[in-house]
Amino acid sequence: MNKVSKTDWKRLSEMEDKDIDTSDIAELDDAFFQNAEVQVPPKQPVTLRLDADVLLWFKSQGQGYQTRINKLLRRYMESQQSRPR
Repeated sequence: MNKVSKTDWKRLSEMEDKDIDTSDIAELDDAFFQNAEVQVPPKQPVTLRLDADVLLWFKSQGQGYQTRINKLLRRYMESQQSRPR
């Protein structure tokens, strides 16, 4: 973060859920969830050239290595989007 936070993070971390004022947030009822949809971004198959040792390391972590690579790339993309140009 470029700006200094004025939030009292210590006080917040010590706060109990019951102490949080949610009166300004509408309660989500069954009707809301009846029409709710999960939206997952579509995947695009690509050919990607990776260093052999990088690919081997991701594969050595077990099943789902492509998903982990995607998550890592997404985090990098999001971190770059929030930076001023």
